[in-house]
Amino acid sequence: MRFSIYQDSLTGARQVNQDRMGYCFTRDSLLMLVADGMGGHMHGEIAAQIALQAAASTFQAMAQPALDDPAAFLELALRRGHREILRFQQAHRLPESPRTTIVACVVQNGLALWAHAGDSRLYWLRDGKVLARTRDHSKVQNLVDLGLIHPDETERHPDRNKVLNCLGSPCEPTVDIGGPQALRPGDRILICSDGVWGPLSAAELVATITAEPIDSAVPRLVRQAVRAGADLADNATALAMCWEGDNAGAHGVSSALVPDGAITTTIAVGSPGDGELDEDTISDDEIERTISEIREAIARTGGQ
Repeated sequence: MRFSIYQDSLTGARQVNQDRMGYCFTRDSLLMLVADGMGGHMHGEIAAQIALQAAASTFQAMAQPALDDPAAFLELALRRGHREILRFQQAHRLPESPRTTIVACVVQNGLALWAHAGDSRLYWLRDGKVLARTRDHSKVQNLVDLGLIHPDETERHPDRNKVLNCLGSPCEPTVDIGGPQALRPGDRILICSDGVWGPLSAAELVATITAEPIDSAVPRLVRQAVRAGADLADNATALAMCWEGDNAGAHGVSSALVPDGAITTTIAVGSPGDGELDEDTISDDEIERTISEIREAIARTGGQ
């Protein structure tokens, strides 16, 4: 596989960035992730980090070097993240669990498959057009689906921030799976938090992410979203990939350079929070131990 990939995130007008992003790949498979910790609940950044760690660890266990069933992997990875968040709540006796939305995409054998829970989005783009987009799990999207409001009303609707599905809630999340879809050289896949797509029109988003190479388009898109959000700008996080297929003359990353049995990843083990936590409830050391326990448990089960 050969592809270009880039990720960026800004805090916006918020005090803490609760978004998390990352990707990992073996010789034959690529996983991309964005999680948006929910600020209305305790320590959303921890939920986002746990979700990424669980998915990446599951990928490491199951992509040997390809996934046997990418759709089944996506379902398992997101549900494992949900369970680990609830386990974190129980271990630390929190009054409620931290929560996060998430969107994930696997590219393997020239095919893209994706999954999401909440309103973090995936866009599949070709020649400046959106070929597919995830459907938000939100109150406003339900109103649109029922024909009660026009899509143009969503940006100003008072319930636009009400998410109906996430990881870490008391109820088992809905995990929507998309694909598989065959990619062509030049296709772009963008995954992002609502802090990116929310302040921008679809036309603005598509024009920005397709106008230039990925490594400059992604930071431009994130900065544009924060500027558009102004004093209300949310955390803005985007990760995008431009597919080059097996074209040896193309630019970007070649997964052929990854040794058999190895994995390349930007998802580091460590403290999930980049803001201060309440010292009376959770310490950084406790968070790191919990993440380590997640990785060890997944390794013991062989990714099952």
